[in-house]
Amino acid sequence: MKKNIYSAAFCAAALLQAQDKCQNIRINQVQVVGTHNSYAQPADPRVLDLVTPILNGMMQKYSSSMSEEQKAKFKEYHPYGMDLKEGLNYNHPDFNEQLNSNLRGLEIDVYYDPEGNRFSNPATYQILKAKGITDLAPFKTEGLEQPGFKVLHMADIDFRSHYPTLKDALTHLRKWSDLHPDHSPIFMMIEAKDSGFPVFENSTKVLPFDKAAYDALDEEILNYLGKDKIIMPKDVQGNYNTLKEAVMHNNWPKLKESKGKFIFMLLPGSAGTLSSKNNPYLIKGSLKERVMFLNSEPDDSFAAFILRDNAIIRQKEIRDLVKQGFMVRTRSDIETYEAKTNDFTRSKAAFSSGAQIISTDFFRPGNTYNTPYFVQPPQQKDYVNNPLNNSCK
Repeated sequence: MKKNIYSAAFCAAALLQAQDKCQNIRINQVQVVGTHNSYAQPADPRVLDLVTPILNGMMQKYSSSMSEEQKAKFKEYHPYGMDLKEGLNYNHPDFNEQLNSNLRGLEIDVYYDPEGNRFSNPATYQILKAKGITDLAPFKTEGLEQPGFKVLHMADIDFRSHYPTLKDALTHLRKWSDLHPDHSPIFMMIEAKDSGFPVFENSTKVLPFDKAAYDALDEEILNYLGKDKIIMPKDVQGNYNTLKEAVMHNNWPKLKESKGKFIFMLLPGSAGTLSSKNNPYLIKGSLKERVMFLNSEPDDSFAAFILRDNAIIRQKEIRDLVKQGFMVRTRSDIETYEAKTNDFTRSKAAFSSGAQIISTDFFRPGNTYNTPYFVQPPQQKDYVNNPLNNSCK
């Protein structure tokens, strides 16, 4: 099968075909397919066997203490429950292969490690080795001993990564971008992980993200990717009083002016589910001096990027947000359920909502459940009811 038949292609071309009048299309008027936890390698199955019963017990205890509001919020983000083994049952290639397949959305989880060596010796591997288990899945450790941000999903549990350090990930992205200088903009989700799983005596202590941590994060992105490669909040805000005002006036840069660039979108701790109004990433309530856009709500003065993962529940809201000019990320599948059941309901809802960034764990045929499920952009005819169709100005 030819690669271009199944690759999760960047949707700007299809949108342009549907809208010949869009000569000055802006980056909030395209849809891209990307991956969730884009850096991840599969977790060792023996680690999952070790921790799953422990985490299930913790989850049951936590659920019993939830308020009705908390339960509703949890169900929105985890509509099929939270089974660790099922949720991690995907397998991503490295960034080169993803980008060469025309994915234009990547997600990186980062942990703060200003001294180094915080994630070099996972607690679960120590326990399993003490039991005489030595044939554990290898994981890359290059750079883990050095200060700097580390890239992994769950400390001590799901830590195998194509890129152990953010420096390594950014260096690979810069190299690919330089080799493809006319590439369409790449939407980067950065999740600042601020909590671990202290279930073992030697569990890794995860550090919070304060202003110093965020300052260092911005600096690392600038150092290894380069300011010339990044669309920043100040570029969108321009002369408007607030970033939200600029967004409502459709002041996003034009697509043709954004070639070869990246746009970073920050999810604070707890996957961005908590309010960002008092987040230390803000400087005097603004993002004008920052590198990344911050997950926000429509009434925030810094609102530009909004996370709405459940496109089935949030369909109408996402459409309204897109029409207003906001950048929205949603998911076409959550915790592998859709691949397991070959269910395209959420994928169709995600694309028809108009959300600009559609994240999936399955962008090509051959999933871990051996079902036909994989995500690709809709055909041109499917754009008829997409709010992006009428957003060209």
